[in-house]
Amino acid sequence: MSHDDLSSLPVAVLGAGPVGLAAAAHLLERGLAPLILEAGSGIGANLATYRHVRLFSPWRYNMDQAALRLLKAQGWREPEPDALPTAGELLDDYLAPLSALPAIADSLRLAHRVTAISRAGVDKVRTRGREAAPFLVRAATPQGMREFLAQAVIDATGTWATPNPLGANGLPALGEDGLAAHIATGMPDVLGTERRRYFGKRVLVVGAGHSAAGTLLALAELMESSPDMRLVWATRGGNLARVFGGGEADGLPARGQLGLRLQQLRDSGRLEMREHFLVQSLRRHAGGIDVHGHDAVIEGVDEIVCATGARPDLSLTRELRVRHDPWLESTDALAPLIDPNEHSCGSVRPHGHRELAHPERGYYAVGAKSYGRAPNFLLATGYEQVRSVAAALAGDLAAADEVRLVLPETGVCNTRRVVQQAARSCCTVKAADATCC
Repeated sequence: MSHDDLSSLPVAVLGAGPVGLAAAAHLLERGLAPLILEAGSGIGANLATYRHVRLFSPWRYNMDQAALRLLKAQGWREPEPDALPTAGELLDDYLAPLSALPAIADSLRLAHRVTAISRAGVDKVRTRGREAAPFLVRAATPQGMREFLAQAVIDATGTWATPNPLGANGLPALGEDGLAAHIATGMPDVLGTERRRYFGKRVLVVGAGHSAAGTLLALAELMESSPDMRLVWATRGGNLARVFGGGEADGLPARGQLGLRLQQLRDSGRLEMREHFLVQSLRRHAGGIDVHGHDAVIEGVDEIVCATGARPDLSLTRELRVRHDPWLESTDALAPLIDPNEHSCGSVRPHGHRELAHPERGYYAVGAKSYGRAPNFLLATGYEQVRSVAAALAGDLAAADEVRLVLPETGVCNTRRVVQQAARSCCTVKAADATCC
């Protein structure tokens, strides 16, 4: 197949979350046809798992400009830009109308879980004729396994579905898999659907990001009506400045309030703190679960919330020529810009197609997945990424290289929970470390 023939194929967009649908909107504006493959039975499937969470970034930072132009052309009314939506409101009031637009809806395939990406007729080793071969995207669908051809691939599958384990060495702790029924990941609805699971229990939260912070505050609220309930917070390190955030000086006030509330909870004595705790094994007995660290034990735990972050699923691209940073699992070019040892999400400079490019020309991981294991992703950054990538795929390199992103001044980035909803807040749709910024 020639390059001219390739141009007649769609661009495969993997994932129908906020960044994936934004990518489709930008492709449509550029005259390129998207083919959106979503693993879930509905759009924004990951968002739906924490729809109770109130974001601490306002609407203005949670909507993509190309998506807004498509929506407004159909008479859609934009929400108040400074209001704080819940994840459910972002899904219902923005993403659902966007996905219902005919140009998007006709391109959307739900319950299509991508299992592998390759080049048609070309394995990873072969070079000759490689770039003339279309991408082949294999997906599990209600009709069985199917294969789709595409001129390029924008991978917005995120990291939410592949959370990090409890084990401090990056592997599941000994006994962790056997106790999965007592371990929740992400942001359980502690004050809603999961209330009975945690009421009156001794609950351990592991992690030092904003998913941990939000869950701790929700559990503390539940504890007010459950005198027998006990709450333990275990962190691998001892520096909690990042999760406590910028306080009153934070560019996102709700995020600053989250950090202040968490500090107050820690200082109140209602929370058992276990800093520098490295989980190694879990053992179940009649009195509950004992969580063993390197030189300490947390005894008698009933339920555990694992908020230790997330990682990308790199198995999809085994047959592509991709190159990842050896520890962050982002691209080599992006890694120094997002290294969480050096940056908060507010200090990551805007970047686009060049930093996201792999040796496999035409494949881009965007959104949370582009950051690999780094927890400092901002939703607005993902929108800028797909704007740049769509421009590059359309051949407009001048626009692709132009920086168009302005972020709030954050000081210390990442913190979660909104003032009025003490236990339910996050700033965007990413959960790495389960940190939502």
